[in-house]
Amino acid sequence: MSHFTDLRGYLDALDALGDLRTIERSVSVDLEAAAITRRSYEIRAAAPLFTNIAEDRTGMRMFGAPAGVSSRADMPLARLALSVGLPPETGAAALVDHLVRVRDAVPVPPRAVPRENAPCKQNVLLGREATLDRFAVPRLHESDGGRYLNTWGVIVVRTPDGAWVNWSISRIMMLDGKRMTGLVVPPQHLGLVWQAWAERGEPMPYALVQGGAPAIPFVGGIPLPRGVDEAGYIGALHGEPVEVVRCETSDLEVPAHAEVVIEGHMSVGRDSREGPFGEYAGYASTQSSTQPVYSVEAITYRDDPIWPIVPEGRPPDEYHTVTGTGRAANVLHALRRAGLPVTTVWMPFPAAMHWTVVTVPDDWRSHLPGVDSGEFVRRIGEVIHNSGGPSAMMPVTFVLDDDIDPSNEADLLWALSTRLHPKDRRFAWDGVVLPFMACYTEDERKAMRGPSVVHDGLLPAWGEGRLHHSSFAQAYPADIRRRVLEHEDG
Repeated sequence: MSHFTDLRGYLDALDALGDLRTIERSVSVDLEAAAITRRSYEIRAAAPLFTNIAEDRTGMRMFGAPAGVSSRADMPLARLALSVGLPPETGAAALVDHLVRVRDAVPVPPRAVPRENAPCKQNVLLGREATLDRFAVPRLHESDGGRYLNTWGVIVVRTPDGAWVNWSISRIMMLDGKRMTGLVVPPQHLGLVWQAWAERGEPMPYALVQGGAPAIPFVGGIPLPRGVDEAGYIGALHGEPVEVVRCETSDLEVPAHAEVVIEGHMSVGRDSREGPFGEYAGYASTQSSTQPVYSVEAITYRDDPIWPIVPEGRPPDEYHTVTGTGRAANVLHALRRAGLPVTTVWMPFPAAMHWTVVTVPDDWRSHLPGVDSGEFVRRIGEVIHNSGGPSAMMPVTFVLDDDIDPSNEADLLWALSTRLHPKDRRFAWDGVVLPFMACYTEDERKAMRGPSVVHDGLLPAWGEGRLHHSSFAQAYPADIRRRVLEHEDG
């Protein structure tokens, strides 16, 4: 499957699949577009494309649920797969394996193109003309602290020494036409780069990119190791360089096929209140914090630009589909590097990134002679706990045999119900938790420390008590199954 170089080609592909709903009636960006998008997540409808924005003055369009679960029941991961250049019918294990393989591939650096070949330069606003008031900036939840213009755009920054260029997603709230604020939190990568500039006492140049190739926000939304340039990873994913063009106000480079690029500098101090905003755990947050301010000094955009939105909340939305899949790939990569026999890792979307499932092959005992299931599961837990970063923020992990597809919710629920001991066969570690993770106590959330648990759900070995499924697949001989299937429609 070929990759897409811009958002518009991706929308055409979704439309061809019947997974895009074009809404031509007038829709307001004050909650209405977000409510339609949120509804589309919850009923697994086609992704909405709004072509008639009530408050619009520039010909802009808005695109909701850019990497949500597909409305096609036969290919639920189509939007994720298409985003990274895979066929739309790709399954969970193949998707995660693809991301793991690219982690070890040689990065392909971006390629600079002249501005006349960069669609994002079709319209250029500088100085006083560069104001967010030209655009219809959405309000996404009723209880939000303001209008959020960035939920699926990539922030491009670079360390002061030029050694690391980081492309990442972090929410950004509009303050007025010339100022924004948003989450800048170490140890997240944006926070680390900002901190390096703040320690020098210098405002940090940034560029905020909306749209472009769907792989750009996908990769910006997954956890990659510190120091890895996302542009090189995307190049490896595509098999060719990402085309970039120089900014108007700094020497940062941005994707040439972006829909909108906002440029400026971030303040050295934390000068404005940000939030609250709906969080990935699925609850309306009441928390706000003091964050740096983004100045708006230039805006460039394509004709009739398309602005993606993600009204985050109850699963599944992009935080669960993309960030969860990226975390699963990180865990799988770490477990395989540790030499442990693992089939796949998945974070089930309905569990809001609070559950991780590791499946292992039937012959794992031959790879680990003399190791029982408890020791095997403990080793898996140690790797997860010691891998750092987002991998530590996983409250519950289940280790199961790979006769279970962890992306199949019925399969998974049956296995968890029948293979987990009610009290025993579990291991616990103390680690990082986040303040909005409702499963922890108030004291744990305030301290940002709490337990994570790994459950041993492995079956006994064959000949030692393991049972076949009482199912169509395992309770009947092959010839009977074949006859049933041959006459299923007759």
